[in-house]
Amino acid sequence: MEFLIYFAVGILVTFIGAVPLGTVNISVINTTLKADARNAMKIAFAAGIAEIIISFYALHCSMMVANFIDMNQWIQVLIAIVLFLIGGILFFKKQKTAREKKFKMSKYVTGLFLGLLNPPVLVYWLFMISYLNQNNFQLNMNSSLAILFVFFSGVYLGKLLTLYGYSRFSIFIKNKVQNIATVINRVIGVLLFVIGCVQLLKYMFS
Repeated sequence: MEFLIYFAVGILVTFIGAVPLGTVNISVINTTLKADARNAMKIAFAAGIAEIIISFYALHCSMMVANFIDMNQWIQVLIAIVLFLIGGILFFKKQKTAREKKFKMSKYVTGLFLGLLNPPVLVYWLFMISYLNQNNFQLNMNSSLAILFVFFSGVYLGKLLTLYGYSRFSIFIKNKVQNIATVINRVIGVLLFVIGCVQLLKYMFS
């Protein structure tokens, strides 16, 4: 019963953190619309691994990471700049030719990169681990390996299910709306730009 609780909590906490629209979710939507769900799930599989890495890191050194972010808030500016650049490239780029498409980054690499390059997710996990431990849900590096394995399995599954849901929703949109591929790049570019603005505003007013 205890294992089931830790597994369920891992899924629920990850789902809550993964539902808000972020770079990984946007990438899954974009890939589903412009390619197919199979390629989108490659991003999801790798993003799930990134989620485990981030949550484990937060568990391992929650206090140290929180202090580091507070003392080095320039990191938020750097992430915002990266998002602006990626958003601008997507917004203004032209359609690729068949030859250019051969040089795409691996979807697994994309999922892992976007999953790790996400400070808000780390902050979220720092908060959630602290919250869980304050409410009699003991989870730390001294927990048994079985408990940690079950919890992080829930984390992975929660991330995967959320991104799968985004992919399925994208397929629904693709089937209902014709010629949507012509505006996807600009929509994604604007969304990334907005996320970058939010990140910058958090830095300015924190």
